[in-house]
Amino acid sequence: MASSDNPYDAAELPDLLPIYYRRLFPYSQYYRWLNYGGVPEKYFQNREFSFTLKDDIYVRYLSFNNQNELEKEMQKVVPYKIDIGAVYSNKPSQHNSVKSGSFHAESKELVFDIDMTDYDDVRTCCSSADICCKCWTLMTIAIKILDRALGEDFGFRHRLWVYSGRRGVHCWVCDKNARNLSQAARSAVAEYLSVVKGGTDAIKKVHLTNPIHPSIRQAITVIDSYFEDYAVNEQDIFESKETWQKVLALVPDDILSLELTTSGKSVGNLCNGGIFFNSDAQFREGLQTDFVKVRNSAERWKSLQCTLNTIHLEEIKLQYCYPRLDVNVSKGINHLLKSPFSVHPKTGRISVPIDVKNLETFDPFSVPTISSLCRELDRKTKEEQENTHTENGEGLEVKRRIRDYKKTSLLGPVKIFEQFIEKMEQSQKGQLLEQSDRGGDF
Repeated sequence: MASSDNPYDAAELPDLLPIYYRRLFPYSQYYRWLNYGGVPEKYFQNREFSFTLKDDIYVRYLSFNNQNELEKEMQKVVPYKIDIGAVYSNKPSQHNSVKSGSFHAESKELVFDIDMTDYDDVRTCCSSADICCKCWTLMTIAIKILDRALGEDFGFRHRLWVYSGRRGVHCWVCDKNARNLSQAARSAVAEYLSVVKGGTDAIKKVHLTNPIHPSIRQAITVIDSYFEDYAVNEQDIFESKETWQKVLALVPDDILSLELTTSGKSVGNLCNGGIFFNSDAQFREGLQTDFVKVRNSAERWKSLQCTLNTIHLEEIKLQYCYPRLDVNVSKGINHLLKSPFSVHPKTGRISVPIDVKNLETFDPFSVPTISSLCRELDRKTKEEQENTHTENGEGLEVKRRIRDYKKTSLLGPVKIFEQFIEKMEQSQKGQLLEQSDRGGDF
């Protein structure tokens, strides 16, 4: 649902989309991003796009020679959703006429998809497609953890984070070496970043080894700054017997022997509230007894911290807060992903870039909807018409086509997008100069 500040009626979408694609979509910046400076040649021309049209009509293998062609087609067919695919060996629009076996995906950004529904087993506030300010903290944590790992562990510099428009986030890693990764290499990166594993049927999804991997240790540092406020207080994961039993289910069955072997503690040190545990059953019974005695989640969490060793505590934190990736999205070169600045038809929200430097202030509920943008544009246009009497009709239309998004709250997201593109272009120019110098081409 759109927030009360940005009311949205899906019935209006057919009327609003033509305005959005004609006057607001940032075509120039969009083309600059996907063209990558025109190096290599035909990079944009061989890119696959797919459009989902009205009544869920899905059209794949679209391609365009330039920005103007893309712009005209989007304004003509008015897609309800835009997906971006791989760069192919030939134009995707000609895939049926190319000799069998010669049409294949050659390149694509390394992408990541994080969906809030994958956290349904560990969030208490919402479920399914619903989100709120409480559980959005999971997306903040995910972005911080993955952005650090992608930058520091892999050296990727150009990472575009985008809000999906409803319940998740996407990351587009745009470095040249990321775009040229093989499927095997993409799988390796995705597996490296996957800590929560096992699917919906698995109860315990995190299994750590000692010592903990440095990258996971860094992730735990991020989680530690949120865990008590988010999981213990806001999600209240120890609120009732039903919720705390989900936490205790993550403790291994052979907990007593594990505590002895991994922590070096004696049986006499494995106590809580003066109770000494001599068996796994007694260990769990003691925890249950203590949880009933204390008054709230915070005290139950402290009780657990006094009882379990570090490894088991970290596994609980990771299961509740570590990013949950759709690894299939990251592994496949020819997998399509929703485009930035696409409109989500259910919420009306625009899929906008996220400023990672100001991540804490990002609010998915304040993201502009197509309804709010069109109202802003209409209001601004009326003000200009009242204040301007010297512009002729043709001149006003040209001016409007260039600057309309600047009259709305889409300006901020477009600026974030522009800054990302500019840094990427500067880096690319620097690399080309280095190559030129090494080759003696002065």
